[in-house]
Order: sequence, then C-alpha cells, then structure tokens
Amino acid sequence: MLFRKFEIKESKNLNVPNLRFPEFSGEWEKCIIKDYGEVITGNTPLTSNTEYYNNGSFLWASPADLGIGKKINDTKTKLSLLGFKKTRVIPQGSILVTCIGSTIGKMGMAAETMSSNQQINSVVVNEKNNNDFVYYAISRAFPRYLSEVGVQAVPILSKSNFEKLPNYTTSRNEQDKIGYFLNLLDERIATQNKIIEDLKKLKSAIIDLLFCSPKEEYPRKRVTGFSDAWGLVKLSDICDRITTKNSESTCSLVLTVAAQYGLVSQLDFFNKSVASENLESYYLLEKGDFAYNKSYSSDYSWGAVKRLDLYPQGVLSPLYICFRPNPSRIDSDYLALYFESRKWHKGIADIAGEGARNHGLLNISVGDFFETKHRIPSLAEQRKIATILNGLTAKISHNQALLTAFVQQRKYMLAKMFI
Repeated sequence: MLFRKFEIKESKNLNVPNLRFPEFSGEWEKCIIKDYGEVITGNTPLTSNTEYYNNGSFLWASPADLGIGKKINDTKTKLSLLGFKKTRVIPQGSILVTCIGSTIGKMGMAAETMSSNQQINSVVVNEKNNNDFVYYAISRAFPRYLSEVGVQAVPILSKSNFEKLPNYTTSRNEQDKIGYFLNLLDERIATQNKIIEDLKKLKSAIIDLLFCSPKEEYPRKRVTGFSDAWGLVKLSDICDRITTKNSESTCSLVLTVAAQYGLVSQLDFFNKSVASENLESYYLLEKGDFAYNKSYSSDYSWGAVKRLDLYPQGVLSPLYICFRPNPSRIDSDYLALYFESRKWHKGIADIAGEGARNHGLLNISVGDFFETKHRIPSLAEQRKIATILNGLTAKISHNQALLTAFVQQRKYMLAKMFI
C-alpha cells in the first residue's frame, strides 16, 4: 500500500539485513557509534545567571524534549544568545540520545542548530553517513545497548562507552535510500497524529457548542429542528445509583476509572492488580453503566465520569460512585458525550463549595453527587446530538487504527532493515 515504488528483497545472510532494496548486495560492515560522527555531551549554563535564560530563543534540549517525535522543533527551555554561547553547540541534523536515568534511549534529531544538557549525548554525523540512517540504526540497536549499562541504581552510558557501542554500516547510497524510506514513514505517522489531534480538537469544540451548563437554557449552537429550552434536572432524576455488590465473587474483572482511557481493566492499566483479595464488597457493573472517579488532576479538576464500554461486566471499588442511566429520560450515548464536556463541572462546583479537596480526592458525598444539577434537551434532540458526535468518534477511531498500522509497519521495517 504505502511506498509501492520501493521493492524490497529478503535475505538470510549473516551480515546483511533481512529486508533489502534489490539493487544492493554485499555484506554490511561492523562499526562503532564514533564511526558515524563526533559524539558531544551536552552541558548546562549556570542556572543562577538569569541572563542566560531570559527572553531566550535558542533551543536547549533535556530528556523531556526527546521521544515526542523524530525532529526536535521546540524545547521546554530556551537560552539567550549569551547562554547559548556557554553550551556545546550541535548542528542541524545531529542525533540526540538520552544516556542516563529512567528515560535512557529516548532520541531525537536536531531540526536546527541547538544544544542540550549533560544527560544527552549527540552524534554530529560526518559526511560519510546519512543522518536519517544513523538515527534509525541507533534506534534499532538501543535495546541491546542497554546490556552495556549493567545493573545499577541510575542507568548511564558515559560518552566513552557510548562512542564504542557496536553497530553496522553500509554504502552511502544504500544509507540514503533506507533513511529516505523510513523518514517518509515517520512523516506519515506524524501526519496521522496531527489528523487525530485536529479531529479531537474539533470534537471538543463541537461538544462545547452543543451542551449547556446548569445556568444556561440554550446551547450556543442548536441542532436543526429543535428550539425548546433545555430542562433543569438533578442527576437522580435521570440516573439510578448502582448498589449491586459482587456477591459470591461472580465477576473477577477488576476495573479502574482512568481519566484518559475510561473504565479499563486494572490489570491492563497498572500491569498488576491493586484490588483486595475479597471482591464481594465491590460494585458489579454491566456494560453501559457509569462510574465517577473523585480523584482530580490539572486536566480533570472535578474528577472524571466514564462509561463501561469495553467489557460485558466488571467490578469496581466502593470508593467510586456508580450509576445507570434511565433510558426513558436520558440517552446513554448522549450522557457519555456530555461527561466528556466541561458543562457538568458547574454542578459539581456548586455542591462541593470551599475546602472540597483533600489528598487528591474531592470531598463529595454520594447523596450530594446525585443532587448535582444538569441541563438536558428532549430525548429526540439528545439522540440527534449523539448521532452527530458518534460519527466524529468513529472517524477518530478509524484514524487511530490507521496510526496503529503505520506504527506496526515502522516497527517491522526497523527490525528487518537493520542488523
């Protein structure tokens, strides 16, 4: 499908990659990182000197700036010209690699002349080698480079050790073609990420226009064919609290409410179970039920409400507030989308009042939560709004599936096109 003009042949020789462009033959040569170019370890200008940082425009990377995308176009910290002159400058196209700490192995390529802190080693690629090829060669090999780190409290690859790490190289012509091919794939992945990001922003903007807060009678944008004022209801008017317990432990799938992912398996989310051994006191949820997580963060200042969509059943700690929509009053899809908006926050804020936050949790009782007020339209308008937004949700899911396919293709190509 993608890149049809590239025909790649398979090989099983020892010192050649498994997949190779047909016009190339012969074994690859063993090399070390230093053969690709000069290695420069970054440094940090004196932080107490504000003149080095004030009104800065020169990129200065830390590990937090790496691993986001291939090209480093921006950094969280920027230096003034005075501060930049105090750093070890690396030219455009250099390969930056985090070589210490928990983020070891995160990489990026300098999109312009820049510098970095001392946690990063940079390869200034020489004229014999293609920058993109070197980036992918190091990326492909880095998992095995971690064996050089050994067992230590803080994993580290010093400049001298990093320079000596083994790899393979080939002719410049073959490097150019491999680098170009994989760079095209990375650009397509970046484009796909941007498509998904834009679709999510569009959905969020439409949600903001189509829903009301408790103090509003009409949304800012109305679905064609509807004009009546929206009704003010309590949550208890449209939903019933779930109190069914997991008696006799009939269900063993323990759920957690993850703000970004919804109601998901605790084992999948945490890679372990943090539930108690006895699950009989847990609430038993069916597909389509909702749960409120009172934990708050900067992105979810009033907690998160999520619907169980992924499994037919699950159990949830009694620390959560669980409820089921009344289908005669509220459309389930509409309600799930409503809780993606910020319009319901006002109802929580009115109930919570001052001093509602304590150790990362909102001090909101079950009774108070069901007393929160909300604006809803007729069932017909609810369903129309849900249909519009579900179409956009389906488009996002389709594009996310495409992204997954491209990422898997990249992973496969990296594994097969390098030794």
